[in-house]
Amino acid sequence: MTIKIGINPLTWSNDDLPSLGADTPLETCLREGKQAGYLGFELGNKFPREPEILGPILQQYQLELVSGWYSGQLLQRRVEDEIRALQGHLHLLKALGAEVLVFAEVTGCVHGRQDTPLSHRPVMTDVQWKIFTEKLNQVAAYTLAQGVRLAYHHHMGTVVETEKDIDRLMTMTDDTVGLLLDTGHLTYSGGDPLTVIQRYSQRICHVHCKDIRFEILDWAKNSDNSFLNAVLQGVFTVPGDGCIDYSPLLKTLENKGYEGWLVVEAEQDPAIAHPLTYARKGYEYLEQQATQVGWQVAESSA
Repeated sequence: MTIKIGINPLTWSNDDLPSLGADTPLETCLREGKQAGYLGFELGNKFPREPEILGPILQQYQLELVSGWYSGQLLQRRVEDEIRALQGHLHLLKALGAEVLVFAEVTGCVHGRQDTPLSHRPVMTDVQWKIFTEKLNQVAAYTLAQGVRLAYHHHMGTVVETEKDIDRLMTMTDDTVGLLLDTGHLTYSGGDPLTVIQRYSQRICHVHCKDIRFEILDWAKNSDNSFLNAVLQGVFTVPGDGCIDYSPLLKTLENKGYEGWLVVEAEQDPAIAHPLTYARKGYEYLEQQATQVGWQVAESSA
C-alpha cells in the first residue's frame, strides 16, 4: 500500500496567532516544504482561496492540495446557512483534487484566545449534542455527495476535545461523518490515539501527526493555561521529536487499511523552531516509520 505525507503551514506561520511567522512569504513555506520531501500542503492563512490562482502556485512547486480547515458554526447556524457558508472552501478543495474537508465546530471555542484557560472551553448539553450531530450528518452527507468527505477535527478548546467527546460524536453520527485523528490534540486532552484508531479505523479519513513535549504539557495543565500559551512554550513538535510512540499507531493504521494522508502539523514559534529543520525532521521520521510498517511512501506526481 502507498501512503502520502503532507504538511500543514503552521510550521512556518500560525493561523491562531498570526504574529508567528507573519513576515514569512508563502513561497518560502512551499519551497522549503518541497525541499523537506513533502508531497502536499494543507491550507493556511497566506494561501489564495481561488483555485485558478492557487493551482498554478502549487504546480510550480510540484505540490498537491491536501485539505484545509473549515470553522463550522452549526450550534448557531441552520444547516442551509452552513452549507452556503462553506461553498467557497468546498469549491477550492474540489477544484484542486482534495478529498477531505477538515471541519471543526468553533462556536464558543477558546483555543484562539491567549488569555483564556482551556478549562473554560465550551461543553455541550445533551440537547445541544443531539441538535449538533443531526446537523453535522446533513452537512457531511452534502459534502460527500460533492465528492469530498467531511473529516471532523477534535481540537483543544472546542466542543469536541476529549476521547469521550470523540466516542459520543462517532456514536451519534452516520458513517458519512469521517474522523480526523490528531495525535497531538488527543494526547494533550488525556486520550489514547491507539485506542481511537482501533475503535474507529473505518471512520478515520485524515491524520494529523504532531508530537508532545510532556514536560511542557504538565506545566500547561498544572497552571491551567491557555492553548496559545502552551504553543508558545513549545508543547507541540514534529513527530519523532517528542514523547509519542508512532510505531504502533502507524502499524495499526496500516493493518486497518488506512489510505489517506499523514500530515505533519506542529504549531511552534518559527523564531525558535527553525521551520525547514523541523519540517525535515518530521518528514524523515514519518517516512522511516511508514516504511517500517509496510507502506510505500508516495513521491510527487504533481
